[in-house]
Amino acid sequence: MNKQWAKGHRIMEVLDGSIASELEIVPGDRLLAIDGEEIRDIFDYQFYVENDFITLLIEKANGEQWELEIEKDEDEDLGMVFEKGLMDDYRSCSNKCIFCFIDQMPKGMRETLYFKDDDSRLSFLQGNYVTLTNMSDYDIERVIRYRLSPINISFQTMNPQLRCQMLHNRFAGEALKKVDKLYEAGITMNGQIVLCKGVNDGEELKFSIRKLSEYIPVLESVSVVPAGLTKYREGLYPLETFTAKDAGEVLETIHLFQEGFYEKYGLHFVHASDEWYILANRALPGKENYDGYLQLENGVGMLRLLLDEFEEALKDVKEKLCLKEKMESAAPASADGVAVRDVSVATGKLAYPYIAEMSDKMMALVPGVRIYVYEIVNYFFGEEITVAGLLTGQDMIAQLQGKKLGERLLLPQNMLRSGEEVFLDDVTVMDMEKALQVKIDIVKSSGYDFVNAVLGIV
Repeated sequence: MNKQWAKGHRIMEVLDGSIASELEIVPGDRLLAIDGEEIRDIFDYQFYVENDFITLLIEKANGEQWELEIEKDEDEDLGMVFEKGLMDDYRSCSNKCIFCFIDQMPKGMRETLYFKDDDSRLSFLQGNYVTLTNMSDYDIERVIRYRLSPINISFQTMNPQLRCQMLHNRFAGEALKKVDKLYEAGITMNGQIVLCKGVNDGEELKFSIRKLSEYIPVLESVSVVPAGLTKYREGLYPLETFTAKDAGEVLETIHLFQEGFYEKYGLHFVHASDEWYILANRALPGKENYDGYLQLENGVGMLRLLLDEFEEALKDVKEKLCLKEKMESAAPASADGVAVRDVSVATGKLAYPYIAEMSDKMMALVPGVRIYVYEIVNYFFGEEITVAGLLTGQDMIAQLQGKKLGERLLLPQNMLRSGEEVFLDDVTVMDMEKALQVKIDIVKSSGYDFVNAVLGIV
């Protein structure tokens, strides 16, 4: 066995009633091998554990080794939680991209925010986008062998020389050849182009879209998103922000390609993130343009989906409760279990006009409901950063002080660190509640959840 993996993987927790528990595996034990094969990380583990008959090699705390034969249902989990989520260290990024957001952050924030990951395993587990520069031939072969998909790839450009310049990595252009291997093996891919003004836009963007379209249908979609530029760019590559005119030109390019792709393949393939439409003051496309919302996490179609869900939720409220008719004669305290509400909503510049429009419609439909909507300017990172997910607690507290907040302040879930009630600057939800003297409800990014949160329906 390779010495690097001979120590195995420490088990942190064993789930009650699980196979591992029945076999008297306990926290502190180590998994050394499955079916005689070394386990490098979570992908090896998941691949071998799927079989219906496996043999585990477990090392106990006293050094004794147990060989355990297990017969189980295919895909049945063993119930072991490991000390490291990936069963390996995270791989840091080997690039120095000219648009890297982490390089644009101020000093003094928590250490984890400065870690640059470019780990292909997080692409499959969390949907992260990877540049392929950190993936060896072995990594690619393993993806193909295990049939792992989809893999999300941050292309930036299909011009190899330009890619080397943008990623500041002399191997970045060569890494594009790995896409050919994934394509030939039929591994589903999604792509991303982070657009930088005067660098990979214009004719370079058209070239990249044409080259990427050669991988259809294995490459299912490509999003085009503007580089996020903070005010902390001293000493970095001199990037400029896109204007409304620039955004219109980007949209014209994408829409022209979409028409051709849809006629030829029945899908739109290349998509503009929501920022482009807002910057260009253009209407959002209908849901049919998003090919099933393949890139929601990239901000592609997020606002369209939010609006459509909101309209459906509002329709349900109207039909089920007959709110218009009943509220006209009802006392202003309640209507069929829906309490009259006085709430506030805070969001970023990007979503503000849409949240305000949704709130106006709710107040028109449900008399007695009052919603105060506040647009929070991102002074922490700079006013060019407009998404709610990058707002800090200190900016919100400063801008909401003294404002009418009602009985509840509603905030979108993407403002918080995953699984915790902490904002980017380490301000907690409790800190904000104390500072603003209002109860805060965290709302999922869904039109249905927005309506329910406003009406107080759990």
